[in-house]
Amino acid sequence: MKWWGDALGRGAGAQFARVGRLRRALVLLAAAACTAAALLYWRQQSDDRAHRPLHALYAGVEPQWSWVCRNYRCERLLASETSTLQSLETCNMLCDSTQLWPQPTGPVSLATAVVPVRADGFSLQVVSSPSRDVSNLLAEAFELMKENMRVLERNAAAESRQNDYGSVRDVVVKVIVNGTAETRMRLDTDESYKLSLRPGKKSLVAKITAHSFCGARHGLETLSQIVWLDPYAASLLILEAATVVDAPRFPYRGLLLDTARNFFPTKDILRTIDAMAACKLNTFHWHVTDSQSFPLRLNSAPLLAQHGAYGPGAVYTPDDVKLIVRHAKVRGIRVLMEVDAPAHVGRAWGWGPAEGLGHLAHCIEAEPWSAYCGEPPCGQLNPRNPHVYDLLERIYKEIIELTEVDDLFHLGGDEVSERCWAQHFNDTDPMDLWLEFTQRAMHSLTRANGGKAPELTLLWSSRLTRSPYLERLDSHKIGVQVWGSSRWPESRAVLDSGFRTVLSHVDAWYLDCGFGSWRDSSDGHCGPYRSWQQVYEHRPWTEENAAGAGPLGGGPGPGAGGAAPWQVEGGAACQWTEQLGAGGLDARVWPRAAALAERVWSDRAEGAAPDVYLRLDTQRARLLARGVRAAPLWPRWCQHNPHACL
Repeated sequence: MKWWGDALGRGAGAQFARVGRLRRALVLLAAAACTAAALLYWRQQSDDRAHRPLHALYAGVEPQWSWVCRNYRCERLLASETSTLQSLETCNMLCDSTQLWPQPTGPVSLATAVVPVRADGFSLQVVSSPSRDVSNLLAEAFELMKENMRVLERNAAAESRQNDYGSVRDVVVKVIVNGTAETRMRLDTDESYKLSLRPGKKSLVAKITAHSFCGARHGLETLSQIVWLDPYAASLLILEAATVVDAPRFPYRGLLLDTARNFFPTKDILRTIDAMAACKLNTFHWHVTDSQSFPLRLNSAPLLAQHGAYGPGAVYTPDDVKLIVRHAKVRGIRVLMEVDAPAHVGRAWGWGPAEGLGHLAHCIEAEPWSAYCGEPPCGQLNPRNPHVYDLLERIYKEIIELTEVDDLFHLGGDEVSERCWAQHFNDTDPMDLWLEFTQRAMHSLTRANGGKAPELTLLWSSRLTRSPYLERLDSHKIGVQVWGSSRWPESRAVLDSGFRTVLSHVDAWYLDCGFGSWRDSSDGHCGPYRSWQQVYEHRPWTEENAAGAGPLGGGPGPGAGGAAPWQVEGGAACQWTEQLGAGGLDARVWPRAAALAERVWSDRAEGAAPDVYLRLDTQRARLLARGVRAAPLWPRWCQHNPHACL
């Protein structure tokens, strides 16, 4: 029994041992299978990514869409349907269109190869400069460009991601300014530039050649437009090579903002100037005062703001003006400040009798207002009071000192009420008084400018700029900003008379139109809304838009019937603000003012072609990145499927 028991015990032990060995083998086999499956999955993922030029993870989730360039257009596909994962931003930059705004006027050559870069990898070398002031301003403008790139980088995801475009490259920007030492935007400033970008041994080399600081700044702006953020790579990319030769078609490219009907904080004005610089506009026309308010506090005439501002929080101080002027200067923009006169004045001018100066203005807040002005409140200066001209001289002198603009000035001169002056001066034709006022205001301006009249002094088009009064104005010193319809005979007459002209036609470039009347239920003073397409397609200097006149040519051009050559300095969009306040400014102005910017920079014969839609949408994205809340051109679906909407 003992033997049998021992044998039984040994047999059971052997059986348990065999079972244990089998269990261990099964566990090892399962572990090996899991390891093989994991390796197979990892290899599959690695192989899949190896075929993608870009790969990115949004918190572990693959992007939903990819864009592929087919037949020179970007088409949207599900990411799962293609082995190539490419963002819309990169597809747009590499698929046919230049994506530059405004479109350059000279030859353009852009590579399709790209290189990853960092904002702090850009460095500046001022190879040649005519003055220290130019060099210093170039350094400031270069830092602004880098800061715009840093903003793009901050918009990327925080974690670093690998990309298949190679290692990050540095960019050396070499600038040569071989012209004027003047840093201000002037009427005769040469704004042309040439940009070349080439790969070097260790870095990319960008070379900008210009004849002025303003031209070089435009070159930096164009350079910044061939840098973009790819959201799938979470990296800045730049074209590997580029050549751009460029110069503006017109020397005056403006945007008017009225800050008297409603007050706009300084930060809104600064942001507007940022957007102007992105579009290469060069003149911020600041309509700073009107009959409703006088928000400009001047050291030379403090009572004007004291009596005319809406309140202490609605005033621009001299320091505010200096800040705005400096902000604009670094961006190649001049500030043209307009204190309107002799009409469009109000209670700000009503303190004359109390100060022993007599009546500085008449018809202040006269009723019924419709008999004395275009909108309430009414008021216009007293053309027979000599203190008016002394006061204007002080105002003009301080404006010139604050803005540093002494070759260009705007006197205003719109919508004078003949009835008002006829009631107070029944011995003289009101039109003669108007002409007398303009001539005496010009004398005040000349004295304020150190005894020299500005090269060009602008007046708004009005009855004074019609025959027979137009012929009594000095066309060598005075120019006209034409605001009337492009089809009005008086608009044409100014051009035919040979006056230097800035065009702001109400039927195309007034951005306040189309919102109805603030006084009643009518359509308002100017017809329908002006779309960006209408702004873009308006070419008033061409033969077909000149009601039979010869083509203008953007400078001296043939008039009609032996008239003097047309002299168009350029154009400006106008944003009047009876129905606009701070907070709505960006979307009202942009991107429509960008459409005007390309018209007066490039003046391409084509209208709003598909290429224009795509480039303007890209430019809007740049404005958004700079904090400008520009309105969309179309639904976002169209942005993702652009050619399906055209």
